[in-house]
Amino acid sequence: MLMKTRTPQAKPYTHYSGLRLACLAATAFLAPSLSAADPYEDYVRNSTDFASVKQDKAWAAKAFPSWLFMPWTYQWRIGYTPESARWSKDHGYNGAFIDRGEIEAEGRATGRLDWINENGFRFYMDHTGGKGLLHLWDGDQLKPHLDELHGTGVRPVPLNDATRDKVRELMRKNIGAVKSSPQRAAYALDDEPSWGHFVHPTMWRVSDDDAPFAAWMKQVYGPNPPSRKGWVSYEDLRKSLPEWSVRDFDASPLMDQWTYNDATWANFIGGLVQDANILDPATPCGFVGGQSPSAFGGYDYARLMRKVQFIESYNMGSSQAIIRSFNPGNAVPAVTSLFHKSVDDTVWQTWYYLAHGNRGHIGWVEGWFDGKTPAAWHDAVAPAFVEAGKKIGPLMAGAEWIHDGVAVYYSHPSIQLGWILDAQAHGKTWINRNNDERLASAVHVRHAWENMLRDSGIQYNHISYVDVIQKGISSQYKVLILPACLCLSDAEARQIKAFADAGGTVIADYLPGLWDQHGKGRPEGGVLDTLFGVKHDSSIRAADVFNGAALWVEVDQDVNFSWKTHKEFLTKNNTSLRDAGGFHKAVRSMPVDHTQAAGKGRAVLMNLSPQWYNAYRVEGPAPAGKRQVFMRHLAESGVKPRVRIVGQEEAVHGYEVTYWRKPAGAAGEAGKGKERTLFFVGYNPEITGDSLGGGNSDGLKTASLQIDLEFSQPMEDVRNERTNEALGRGNKFKVAWKQNECVVLSCAGAP
Repeated sequence: MLMKTRTPQAKPYTHYSGLRLACLAATAFLAPSLSAADPYEDYVRNSTDFASVKQDKAWAAKAFPSWLFMPWTYQWRIGYTPESARWSKDHGYNGAFIDRGEIEAEGRATGRLDWINENGFRFYMDHTGGKGLLHLWDGDQLKPHLDELHGTGVRPVPLNDATRDKVRELMRKNIGAVKSSPQRAAYALDDEPSWGHFVHPTMWRVSDDDAPFAAWMKQVYGPNPPSRKGWVSYEDLRKSLPEWSVRDFDASPLMDQWTYNDATWANFIGGLVQDANILDPATPCGFVGGQSPSAFGGYDYARLMRKVQFIESYNMGSSQAIIRSFNPGNAVPAVTSLFHKSVDDTVWQTWYYLAHGNRGHIGWVEGWFDGKTPAAWHDAVAPAFVEAGKKIGPLMAGAEWIHDGVAVYYSHPSIQLGWILDAQAHGKTWINRNNDERLASAVHVRHAWENMLRDSGIQYNHISYVDVIQKGISSQYKVLILPACLCLSDAEARQIKAFADAGGTVIADYLPGLWDQHGKGRPEGGVLDTLFGVKHDSSIRAADVFNGAALWVEVDQDVNFSWKTHKEFLTKNNTSLRDAGGFHKAVRSMPVDHTQAAGKGRAVLMNLSPQWYNAYRVEGPAPAGKRQVFMRHLAESGVKPRVRIVGQEEAVHGYEVTYWRKPAGAAGEAGKGKERTLFFVGYNPEITGDSLGGGNSDGLKTASLQIDLEFSQPMEDVRNERTNEALGRGNKFKVAWKQNECVVLSCAGAP
């Protein structure tokens, strides 16, 4: 399930004759320079590193029209018969999958494809590009290769023309075997692909040719980039971290390597997606088994989401919310894995992910059957799957996400630098660091912001550094949140300042832009210091922040490697200062919650980490109320919830409401030729999972309640889409809610 690259002369996305695709070189540009004075801005605006493959909503909908449950038939015991088809349909399993291993030697799909076609199951093909090229090793096969992973050599399967040719040949065979089927929904190049091994700490280079990296450096830095003599490892800078001040800090040799790997990987994936489109122009292509945003493995979703037409990603490190945000118009079908743990959890997963825009599930078929007898739980979860597939899923066809004017910034360089700072606690054992989605400061800070917003009745979008540099920050947003945005380029800072000047509110938690996009400390303090009206001293060292010790971060993640609760994670061996509001201070000598006018807008530097909210919210609504330290700034900027549950504060704590615009004329019952707005009321528990899958709930509520929903303004022609009950006009409605399901209402018009 994992893959070095030789890239010839730079070219944009172009098709060669036959099945050849021009190499997607990291140095290629789409247009003349727009900002020669800032090479990095020029690079982000114009490089094919950020060019998108075809992502057409109507085109994808023809192949993947609605909500699908596609069992990954690892232990499918009941065969492919009329009886098994009937059982599947009765239980809501309306999709299917085919693996590349099922293609016979003569290039024809096995009998399962006949069964799929006869019964009208939409399917995706897994491992369309084989296995062992994009995903390198499985499970216990990893151990013999750890020295390679942690060394500074070349990826054992380099991303080069030879590897691309091998993958293409596999794609030609596999796609050719199934493309006659009218039921194909998507192709997955591989499962859990990575330029390393999942998101394990990996130091190698993906390319076996020095020239592309040198050329890439010139595009990113300009004609005189820093000299790089050899590939470096984390070990080369780890010991300097406690002593470096911000002005001395230089992680750029390592971060530039990782960014180059990310760029080369994303381009490689994008090229293969376009190859698939040549082989079968009617079917989206992407991958499954996506990982959390990370410094490793190619999971910079700002790049990656431009290179795929279909994706399944495990819900770790906010990956699902990030994918939704970087998927304009929901044009790329996104699904999640479903691992059955309990009836209540499986029903919750169905509704939760549907409410967040997912187009279905890939179900892991393990323990589904006792011999050929289906387990009893199938009957219990079937109503949820059937309703999702036949009623609410089609209702969501063509729907578009609605936010409340809040943007949460996605800075991948900050994720990279965050790893560098986090891993310091491990010393020489950094090579054993896994489970970054459970440990990383970037993950916990982002998660705290998301939960504070959702618990306040506010929905948001993540916005990426790429979109901000290319297009600025849209006036549809009132508030921009910078979560642990340690690394910001001058180009990003200009756009952020412009947003505030035009009337927006910018809120940063801590240390915003003290490093540039390469991980190099800024000698004059933070790039946004003027905006915030503060001065970060560039002599700041690790001892000046959080714990006041040798670590730059809030939590000693080595001591807390196997934490069980957020409170334990934040208190064990922690000497950070908590301010009166209950959150850890970042720069110990600086004040907290500093606000100043900025143009027509405002700028707020909290100098606090929001991580404690992850602990407060599980303690109940009263401790969770401490979020007002952060949230009051949104309310003062005019951000207010559209709908809230009135009363029953203890019982309903943790709920959220998602909103979707159903355009006029869109498919599905709700449209009726006129625009409508859909509202999902559901429960937002903690999410569990790991690199092999997940997205299950932790702390799920399952009570059946009667709730009063109060809207901020009167709604017209309100309808309960699950019960088909017409609720009329008004701003307050009483409805029944089982907490591991969703209430689904719609109203006439835009919100």
